[in-house]
Formats: sequence, C-alpha cells, structure tokens
Amino acid sequence: MRFATRIIHPGSELDPSTGASSVPIYQVSTFKQPAVDRPGDYDYARSGNPTRRALEDALAALEGGARGFAFASGMAAISSVLLLFSAGDHLVVSQDVYGGTYRVLTRVFSRLGVSASFVDTSDLARLKEAIQENTRALFLETPSNPTLKITDLAGAASLAGERGLVTIVDNTFMTPYLQRPLELGADLVVHSATKFLAGHSDVLAGAVITKDAAWADKVQFLQNAVGAVLGPQDAWLVMRGLKTLQVRLEQQQQSAVRIARWLSEQPEVAKVCYPGLRDHPGHALHQRQAAGPGAILSFEVRAPGLARQILDGVRLPLLAVSLGAVESIISYPTRMSHASMPPERRRELGISDRLIRLSVGLEDPEDLIADLEQAMRPR
Repeated sequence: MRFATRIIHPGSELDPSTGASSVPIYQVSTFKQPAVDRPGDYDYARSGNPTRRALEDALAALEGGARGFAFASGMAAISSVLLLFSAGDHLVVSQDVYGGTYRVLTRVFSRLGVSASFVDTSDLARLKEAIQENTRALFLETPSNPTLKITDLAGAASLAGERGLVTIVDNTFMTPYLQRPLELGADLVVHSATKFLAGHSDVLAGAVITKDAAWADKVQFLQNAVGAVLGPQDAWLVMRGLKTLQVRLEQQQQSAVRIARWLSEQPEVAKVCYPGLRDHPGHALHQRQAAGPGAILSFEVRAPGLARQILDGVRLPLLAVSLGAVESIISYPTRMSHASMPPERRRELGISDRLIRLSVGLEDPEDLIADLEQAMRPR
C-alpha cells in the first residue's frame, strides 16, 4: 500500500473487541491477570497500554521499523535513547541540533559521563574526523534546526556501520511521509510527536522507532524502567492527527515553497534557509533522500531590529515555541528554541538575533505573505 493508504490503515486502526473505527482510550492503570502463572498481554499501564500500543504500531509501520515506542514528550524520547549509553561513551552530534537536545547533552548527560562533540555533520569529512576511540553513536538532525542544513543520511549511516556505531536520527521536521531514515541505514528514529505527527498544538508526545527487534528490546526496557510513557488520551490524539498527516504536509509545504520564494526576493531579507530552494546548499542531496522540502523555513533579515519588528507585527502566525501545527507558528530561535545555547555558540552556528523561524500552517499562503509584508514595512 502507498503511504496515503497506510496512514489510514496501518493495521492497528480498529478496536479488535468491538470493531470500532477507532481504538478506545483505555483509561486504566492496571489489568486483571488470567492467573498467577499465566500473565496477560498487559499488566500495568507503564509497561503497556492498548491505546498506546496501537499508536506505537502505527508509527513503526509508517517509519518502516520493527517497533515503535510512545513517550510523554519529544525530550522524554530523546533522553531515553541517550540512556542507552554509559559513562565514558562519546557521541557525535549535528552542531545546530534542537536546543533541548543540546541542553540535555551538555548539562545532564555530561554529568553522567557521556560526552558529545557538536560538528557540522553536513560535511561527512568533518563528521569522520570527530569520531573518537570511545565514540558510540551519531545523533543527526536533517534538516537541522533552525538553519536547515542537510546531512547525507545514507553516507553517515554507512560510516557509522564501518565503525560499529549507532545512527540516531531526529526526524521531527520531515516525518515518515517525507523521509524515512531507517530505510537509509539509521538504527533509531526519534520524533517530537507534538509537532507534525499530532499536528494540532493540543498534545505533548514523543516517539522512538527502532530498526530491528534487538534495539526494540533495549528501548522497551528503558521505557518501562524510566517510565516516561505517553498517556492513553494523548496517544489517541496523536493517532487522530496522524490520519491527516499527508494532506496537511502536502498543503503546508506547497505554501512554504511559495513563501520561501517570496522572502528570497525581498530586499530586507539577507538569506532564506529552506531545502526547497535551488540555491540551498543541500538542495540536491535533500531531493535524493526526502520526498519533499517540508514546511519549516528560516530567514535572516538585514537590518538590526527588523526581526523583532516582524515578530511583534505579524497578525496571523502564532508567536510561540513549537512547530508543525495547522496554524502557522513564528519563532525567534535566539530567545526560544535555542535560548539554552551560550550566545557565543549561537553566533558560531549562524543563529543570530536577525534569524526568524517560520512553521507554515494551513492558512492561504497569499494571506501569510501579505501579513509578513505589512510587518516588514518601516514603522
């Protein structure tokens, strides 16, 4: 089946007991066991819940993985994956990774003896140079957040395989509709399911999908041991959002292409970061490994103070953290998603106080352009 069909019929969409068209919300904490020496499929909701399992199976089917696991947030998913590593281990990480990932690596896992080198993984030569004797994994974002650099997933996974390293990919921006890292050689995929997967700014959720059963056993153990699981009501909301993922993203990225092209023509704009533009450094590579450019773009304005003027002046996009929703969301990485990075580190990565990130929603693109235009006008 093609993706549009699989997203509606992943194999876990019906209630097996009643045939209901949606898996019920099993709002329970414990399950009656058939006998002391004959346990059932479920015993305690931290270890498993039928609603959560239906979502997990759907995510695995869409990413092409062996198992999926639903967590209480994207950072809960990422942190649980990082718990696969031990004191003395080292990771190579995309340099402009999401600020929350940077924070948990530099301020939490560093205290536990897990170290990380943040490098430009869009350059495989630099990635290779960063691998140390104690390196155990690559943690990649492509497109990266917020400058949308593109990393060669197949090339990085091949390099990791030669060295016996784990390849972990944050696929939040692309979703399995546009990019499937497991098919390109990755071992683990993580998502902030809060974003495009759920898509409506009404739920907090994370996900991990594993390539094979061996990794699934390790993640399942950590999920049960740590307990940062997704509740059944939130799992049901993510499943509901998933059903419209393709139609949402198709419209959103069409609008994003239109807006990115318009921005690139504006004299007030110094640079537009969007893999759908032909002059984007990773355009050709992204076209080979993804089915579309996505709905996230960032742009840098020329004049000091203009970024704040735009952020204060827009009327349609929501000035907020997060992304991937039906409403457009505009954000200021230096004060929002990457505020936890030291200022000097942000400057090195090109995350300046003139950079704006825009998650394009389902509004008419011409209305969004008109709104951006009026916000740019001299005051």
